[in-house]
Amino acid sequence: MPGSTQPYVGRAEPVATAGEERVRLQDVCIVHGRGDSAVVAVEGADLHVGAREIVSIVGHSGCGKSTILRAIAGLLPNASVQGDLSVMGRTPEEARKSGLISMVFQEAVLAPWRTVEKNVTLPVEVARGRTRKPTRTASEQLELVGLGGYEKRYPKQLSGGQRQRVSLARALMMEPEVLLMDEPFGALDEITRDEMHTELLRIWENTHVSIVLVTHSITEAIFLSDRVVVMSSYPGRVADTIPVDFPRPRRNELKDSREFAAISQRIRLCLEKNR
Repeated sequence: MPGSTQPYVGRAEPVATAGEERVRLQDVCIVHGRGDSAVVAVEGADLHVGAREIVSIVGHSGCGKSTILRAIAGLLPNASVQGDLSVMGRTPEEARKSGLISMVFQEAVLAPWRTVEKNVTLPVEVARGRTRKPTRTASEQLELVGLGGYEKRYPKQLSGGQRQRVSLARALMMEPEVLLMDEPFGALDEITRDEMHTELLRIWENTHVSIVLVTHSITEAIFLSDRVVVMSSYPGRVADTIPVDFPRPRRNELKDSREFAAISQRIRLCLEKNR
C-alpha cells in the first residue's frame, strides 16, 4: 500500500544537524546482578550514532545486543551500567522521559480493545502534556506508515505486517530523535519482511529520526543500515563496525548483488571468528 510522501514537519525544539551525535556509548560495561552472582553481559562497548543514521547490531544469541538497546532506552533498572552512555547529551532516563527515545519490539503489543487510532495516540495520553506536543495527528502518522483509512479498525482485523506498522506509527507519534528497534520484523514471513524493509526506509526518509536496530538477520542489517556493528559472544564486545555505502533509496534487488554478498561474507566471517 503506498504511503505518504509528506515531508517531516518542523517541531518546537531544534533537532541535531547532520553529523551531530545522537547516541554515544564509550567503554560501556553492563553487569546483571551483584557479588558472586554478577554476570557481565556487555564489556567495553563503543557505539556512536549520528543524526539520521541507521545502525544495526548483529551477533549470536546472548551476546548482549538487546541489552545494549535497553540500556540506551534506560530500561535496565536492575543492572549496573558503567561508562559513558548518553542520548542527545542526556542520560537515557532523561531522554526517554523527554520523548527523545521510542522503541519498537518484535511483537506489536497493541491493546486489543483500542482502535488503531487509539493505539497510536497512547504515548500522548501517557505523556499527559509533560513533553512537547506532536506536530502530526494520529491520522497523519498512519498515512505515513501506509495505513491511511485504518483508524477505526481493531488489531484483530489487521495482518501481522499491518500491526507492526501501527506499532511503528505509535513509536513515531512523539517524534523521537532516536528510534530503537528490537527484532521488529523477526515474527514476519519473508515476503512481508522484505516489504517492511523498503517501507521502513521510505518512512525514515520522511522523518528526522536516527535508528538503532537489533537483528539476527545479516541481510536485514546490511539492507537497512549505514553501519553494521558485529558483536562477539559472551561477554558482548564490539568485534567490528562495517560501513555500508550503498546509495539510497535502496531496492530489494540490491540484496542479490555481488557487493551485498561481499559485505554479508565479511559479517559472517567476523561472527564465526568471535563466536
